[in-house]
Amino acid sequence: MTITVKALQKTGPDQPFQVADLERRDVGPRDVLIDIKAAGICHSDIHTIRNEWGEAHFPLTVGHEIAGVVEAVGAEVSGFAVGDRVGVGCLVNSCGECDACAQGEEQECSGGKGKKVGTYNSVDVDGSVTQGGYAQKVVVDDRFVLRVPDALDFAQAAPLLCAGITTYSPIARWNVGEGTKVAVLGLGGLGHMGVQIAAAKGADVTVLSRTLAKEETALKLGASRVRATTEDGFFRTHRGEFDFILNTISADIPVDDCLGLLRPRGVMAVVGLPPEQQPVGFNALINGSKVIAGSNIGGIRETQEMLDFCAEHGLGSWVETIGIDDVDAAYDRVVAGDVLFRFVIDTATFEDAPVG
Repeated sequence: MTITVKALQKTGPDQPFQVADLERRDVGPRDVLIDIKAAGICHSDIHTIRNEWGEAHFPLTVGHEIAGVVEAVGAEVSGFAVGDRVGVGCLVNSCGECDACAQGEEQECSGGKGKKVGTYNSVDVDGSVTQGGYAQKVVVDDRFVLRVPDALDFAQAAPLLCAGITTYSPIARWNVGEGTKVAVLGLGGLGHMGVQIAAAKGADVTVLSRTLAKEETALKLGASRVRATTEDGFFRTHRGEFDFILNTISADIPVDDCLGLLRPRGVMAVVGLPPEQQPVGFNALINGSKVIAGSNIGGIRETQEMLDFCAEHGLGSWVETIGIDDVDAAYDRVVAGDVLFRFVIDTATFEDAPVG
């Protein structure tokens, strides 16, 4: 048996979104059926469904920032009950047996039976292509369901399942906290969460942007100051100023110059993914014994830790809520940088929408 729900789909990269019937699998013994209340729009959704990264499987429903309410649970599920507030992020399965999975780092699953499976556009264990959260409901293995604390509004919580954990994980890994001088490079969907989280951990946060246009907003988010990287002599003036740089920019940057902003043994954690390769001079790393590190979302355990941390400290994504008819236009606005800071789809707008 299957469950039929309404979902936003594209049949090709240049086609508009349309409402379609989507078949979800029936609830198995270890499954949770979630009535989706909010679905965040991530730039990865745009890259994928516009086939900018290649290998998009159409027709396709994207969305890996999902928040909602449990509608049903399988017979073997003990951790969740009908009515619970829950969320789903970028993963819906992993092998559960490799070293990474055993350590709670499912995002680094090395494969095997039941390999790592993304929330959308990924081949599931049954050979089907996963379909994401721009829909009324989703069925997910209970191992990949998160609890959304009562303090978090669904619309604010949904983007945390990607943007929140993407920035929280490297901040936690590199022990950012009291006494740490942090620079957040870029103030977009990722950067605005990085500022909030680092500041809540007690760090002194500086936002680095091309201009001072977002200075007022950055200060409201918890930054102590904003610096414009286009100022004359910027990289010389601020050389050796920071312990930690969170690079959220998905575009070319002068990597060696940015590394020069770090103190000896400083770390630049990269979470933005530019389309082009970035050149790195080894001398910029060796001189000062500096580190450049990548970070890929986080495991389920750490994602829950992030949600609880955000609830405890009153943090959430800054969002603009839209209906299902607004998504095509929202994509163009995301690409143009015209949103503070995330769009979230109110899935209640599916209710009266005709299919087709």
